[in-house]
Amino acid sequence: MVLARIARNAYRRHGGAMGTYTCERDVLCEGASAHKCHSSFSGNITTFNQNIIAGGKLPFLSGIRMLGGTKFGSRGIRTAPQSQFAHAQTAMVESDLEYESPKYPTLEATKPGEKPRVVVLGSGWAACRFLKGLDTRLYDVVCISPRNHMVFTPLLASTCVGTLEFRSVAEPVTQIQSALAKEPNSYFFLASCTGIDTDKHEVYCEAVGDGRLSQEPYHFKVSYDKLVIASGAEPLTFGIKGVQEHAFFLREVTHAQEIRKRLLLNLMLCESPGISEEEKEQLLHCVVVGGGPTGVEFSGELSDFIMRDVRQRYVHVKNYIRVTLIEANEILSSFDVGLRQYATKHLTKYGVRLVRGVVKQVHPNKLVLSDGSDVPYGLLVWSTGVGPSTFVRSLDLPKSPGGRIGIDEWLRVPSVEDVFAIGDCAGFLEHVGRPVLPALAQVAEREGKFLVELFNRIGKQDGGRAFSAKDIALGDPFVYKHLGSMASVGRYKALVDLRQSKDAKGLSLAGFMSWFIWRSAYLTRVISWRNRFYVAVNWATTLVFGRDNSRIG
Repeated sequence: MVLARIARNAYRRHGGAMGTYTCERDVLCEGASAHKCHSSFSGNITTFNQNIIAGGKLPFLSGIRMLGGTKFGSRGIRTAPQSQFAHAQTAMVESDLEYESPKYPTLEATKPGEKPRVVVLGSGWAACRFLKGLDTRLYDVVCISPRNHMVFTPLLASTCVGTLEFRSVAEPVTQIQSALAKEPNSYFFLASCTGIDTDKHEVYCEAVGDGRLSQEPYHFKVSYDKLVIASGAEPLTFGIKGVQEHAFFLREVTHAQEIRKRLLLNLMLCESPGISEEEKEQLLHCVVVGGGPTGVEFSGELSDFIMRDVRQRYVHVKNYIRVTLIEANEILSSFDVGLRQYATKHLTKYGVRLVRGVVKQVHPNKLVLSDGSDVPYGLLVWSTGVGPSTFVRSLDLPKSPGGRIGIDEWLRVPSVEDVFAIGDCAGFLEHVGRPVLPALAQVAEREGKFLVELFNRIGKQDGGRAFSAKDIALGDPFVYKHLGSMASVGRYKALVDLRQSKDAKGLSLAGFMSWFIWRSAYLTRVISWRNRFYVAVNWATTLVFGRDNSRIG
């Protein structure tokens, strides 16, 4: 072990990855023939031990030339050193048992003269707004996310029934911030963050793989100067048994794809001979739990799909399909009272059954309400809001009311250096004296915009490096002003509520004009001109030819 310790310390003092030594053709041993290289090294192990114990200078090491080490450039990913010599390998293994070693491949810390590195966790609204505005002349940027695109969530419900195609609501992260694809020291990693070491300024990650990598799961770590946590939230299930196993959520493109496949599958299965009346009613009963904007918009899209498309293309089963929306209180509770009443009447008129109740348990083909009644279903979509993710709950960081990452007025995480949090995963701490903001796209986008302006400002004052922004004035704190809410209810009708808060006064609209405003606003908010073109073409195609009901996959 003494040998291992001294060898390890010498390795660290020389500041590099230990090279890989070979013999024939690859490495020449000075003063010795190539074919004697291995035996010469092995024969010198004893001398090596004696020299170390005697305080010698290891003279034989000058007779071996190092090959490049397992290190890619000055800032590349470094792996744990390996040796082809059994004795040396044993020494390294014994040393690793007692001393800390680079367990994971590492994107190393930035060095003097290099741009500071900003690491962004996530690819949602907040993260992508931040990435879009970051000045890459000041920073290198690394984005780590289990998906390589941003989802335009306000239009996601439209993809479930074929009003829009899936690619119309997905924007690749590397097109939002081109430096991730083009700059030599900026990267996008398809991975999930599993932990953060705020003392070492490192994040620990697990790559998203499908068994193709030599090591599964594949772990690595990334050093940062500044860290932005924008990892989003998870659907709230309130601990109700069976929700995770049997319900569909509606937050990702993959969720919309699965909903569409299940809906079309049930329609086609019910046309098969021999299916009983009872089974048809169960398979074609679409249940939506949650009366917020997402649940109402999906119910409206589904009702529109039934009225316009199912009745023309699935004539044999058109009388069996129905939609039920279950809400514990009132639907669209954040909207004006008049708008809520309009939505209730409109949805009911076009076949959506509204049920006030609380789900107690979910089974494979039915759910149980708190009053004991059973509701059979063929498709169950769960949309009851979001809460802190498992990753956020696992972090040893201050928490706001509700369990989000606690932040101050400048979106910093107190008590740790160089860590910021934005979007659905973050909320103001109690001592800040501000309420926790709702998990809305416009909140996340505004936070991303504020933070990137702050980063660009401190970057110009040489505050981008770790521990370097303490004495830099941050300017005015973040202030959120609500711009209003919109929701589509189907059949060319929508709601527009322009009040700045629930109790404030303001303009409220409902009907066709609101639907036109809703579509125009979201068309302009789609990130790229490419996706705006896709959305406009999809809307026009659906209007003329109807929705696409192909079941692919």
